[in-house]
Amino acid sequence: MQTKLKFSSYLLIGVMLFALFFGAGNLIFPAELGQNAGKNLWPAIIGFLITGVGLPFLGILAMGFSGSRNLQDLASRVHPLYAVIFTSLLYLTIGPFFAAPRTGAVAFDIGIAPFIGEGNMKIALMIFTLIFFGVTLWLSLNPAKIVDRIGKYLSPGIIILLLVMLVMVIVNPMGAIGSPQDTYISGPFMKGFTEGYNTMDALASLVFGIIVINAIRAMGVTNKREILVATAKSGAVATTFLAILYVGIAYLGATSTGVLGLMENGGPVLSGASTHYMGTFGSIILGVIIILACLTTSIGLMTACGEYFHTLFPKVSYKMFVTFFTTFCLVVANFGLSNIITYSIPVLMFLYPLAVVLMLLTFTSSLFNHSRIVYVAATVVAFMISVIDGLKTLCTLLEIENFGWMNPIIKFYKQVLPLYDEGLGWLLPVLAIMFVTGVLVRLLKPSPVHAQ
Repeated sequence: MQTKLKFSSYLLIGVMLFALFFGAGNLIFPAELGQNAGKNLWPAIIGFLITGVGLPFLGILAMGFSGSRNLQDLASRVHPLYAVIFTSLLYLTIGPFFAAPRTGAVAFDIGIAPFIGEGNMKIALMIFTLIFFGVTLWLSLNPAKIVDRIGKYLSPGIIILLLVMLVMVIVNPMGAIGSPQDTYISGPFMKGFTEGYNTMDALASLVFGIIVINAIRAMGVTNKREILVATAKSGAVATTFLAILYVGIAYLGATSTGVLGLMENGGPVLSGASTHYMGTFGSIILGVIIILACLTTSIGLMTACGEYFHTLFPKVSYKMFVTFFTTFCLVVANFGLSNIITYSIPVLMFLYPLAVVLMLLTFTSSLFNHSRIVYVAATVVAFMISVIDGLKTLCTLLEIENFGWMNPIIKFYKQVLPLYDEGLGWLLPVLAIMFVTGVLVRLLKPSPVHAQ
């Protein structure tokens, strides 16, 4: 007999999913957005919610809808080699390249930096990250129930503490909402839209989706339709919590500039706000909770990356991978939070279109008989545009001229691709190629790629 889950089960899985998603970026980016968007807060936060909440929800649904065993299995519908490369790059991005080092940097900026003198900041960051990633390594190599227990109670604790502070912000704002800055003046929606990439949750959702599905199956749900329904309801719980916190934290940022000034990133905004509303004791409590939250996220990311790459290269032990990845995180974290954020943007501009295209193909696969031709055509078009976007963004951030061979391509893209200047030049061409190749497939009926 098919098990029907109660609302409490959806809530439990939803909170678990929230804990998986909730990391460093979920705090700092909406706070930074609020400060810079100012009076253009609402169009900016709507754009942010589409990519920061909507796309992760879509990713969770895509994994449930596909019936795939994991992300590599799903991406192999394009090509087995592409699946390995794409999945590896995604794991490295949400792992040792950017997201995992960011956990240590954010934990320091919010939990430690407010109590350290400016002259001692670099040495303090080195000492803290050495301890932080040392504990990450120890617990990743020696899985302990303490991590699960911390995570179980930490997520509700974070939600409650942040909601209390956000209620204070609404009832008694720090000050008036300031003026918009830079790109937020003329294009707040699109700026917010691309800022949502920085959370990396849409990429992570393609990994976390399987965890949610397995949790649902463990509760006795086996029917594919019921698994999808349960996945959608659990995903809705997690993303609702995320959306509420994003809006609240963005509003906090928008009202903080008069008191705190414009900060380099969102970490000092949150620590400054907690001190303003709850005093030194409140700032300490927030710092401890954030450090623990970032630590559990770091352990989860290192464990997931170690396990994945060990399956790719069985001759290299899981312990060796985890040791290498945590050491790499330690080095990257000491470049500072702002640098980590800056250099992650080009990679995200490249990866996000590929991830979204895979989601769209998953939902429409049955319309074109699951044909590999459509998967390949749409992915190639997205790749050709997003790789140029990534390189162009990198050159801008490094304040160097574009590579000479890129300029004719960029000029061509600007002339022919709608929404190119907004970072969405890939969208309409991908939809067009999906439609054209899909119609041809329906007429010619080639052999389908394997799909459950």
